[in-house]
Amino acid sequence: MLVDPVLSLWSDRLFQATLVVLLLAMVFTALEYSAGRVARAARRQPAAVGAGSASGDAASGDTLSGDATAGPADTAVADPAGPGRTRPDRYGRVGVALMILAVLLHLGSIVLRGLAAYRWPLGNMYEFCSALSMMAVVGWLVLLRRHPVLRPAGVFVLTPIVLLMFLTGTVLYLEAAPVVPALQSYWIMIHVTTITLASGLMLIPGVASVLFMIKRSGRPAVLADKLPTVESLDRLAYRVTVFAFPLYTFGIITGAVWAEAAWNRFWGWDPKETVAFVAWVLYAAYLHARATAGWRTSRAAWINIAAFATIVFNLFFINMVVAGLHSYAGF
Repeated sequence: MLVDPVLSLWSDRLFQATLVVLLLAMVFTALEYSAGRVARAARRQPAAVGAGSASGDAASGDTLSGDATAGPADTAVADPAGPGRTRPDRYGRVGVALMILAVLLHLGSIVLRGLAAYRWPLGNMYEFCSALSMMAVVGWLVLLRRHPVLRPAGVFVLTPIVLLMFLTGTVLYLEAAPVVPALQSYWIMIHVTTITLASGLMLIPGVASVLFMIKRSGRPAVLADKLPTVESLDRLAYRVTVFAFPLYTFGIITGAVWAEAAWNRFWGWDPKETVAFVAWVLYAAYLHARATAGWRTSRAAWINIAAFATIVFNLFFINMVVAGLHSYAGF
């Protein structure tokens, strides 16, 4: 079955446009984060030098607001073009709008890739990492819809996504083509799609746990100052993992069923299977530790970071360096 070169070309162009838009979104989220830090410093300075009572009241308001990041108190950088909105808030809104645009472009790229090759568009590392990146952005947008206070952390979520997209479009890129017979199964729609969704969502709690450790230690201060509260980051990591872990479990189970149909065995301790199981155990240990008194602080966060590191190790090192039964998917 031939590949449609026109659809394949448009898929590649939409992927490139997605990367550019995500890069712009990362810039605006970084501006929101930086402008928020400047605003907080500007509000604290009058109190430090013993300014008038109005300045002292403003400083007191900042102290009472704690780590709130919604931005209404940032009057020091209010934007005259948007009454009632601060400059950091406007930067953040532009960043979110660009992320939504990036998702639409990315979805178009993935759909056209599948139409060009006349198959499900998750047949190699390029397509898998592309879809994983989109899932991570979608997951973050859903979280922002429910919890806007987390928005200043967006630059730390988008940074690894943009890096992954860049590697996907350069090092991992493959032209659209039919897949090998081993992948010509309806199980690719179930197993690989579920693993892609779960892995993309796991990026968010992984980043959240890293930020939790930074915020809790207060170092480096230049990063910790404007981050959401440790409680918010901890809840974010836990709740997303609670949602993604069953998906990851289902993906492993469906992979075992597919393995039995393809290789006449459910489990063979192939390198990719083994590392995936190690990641599953670590995520299970994190959820258990998070629910155990005495482990709800940095201990649980470290386990979550180790689990996400295992996912990354499985994605790159196992797929690209170690030979195994899953190597036919290519780069």
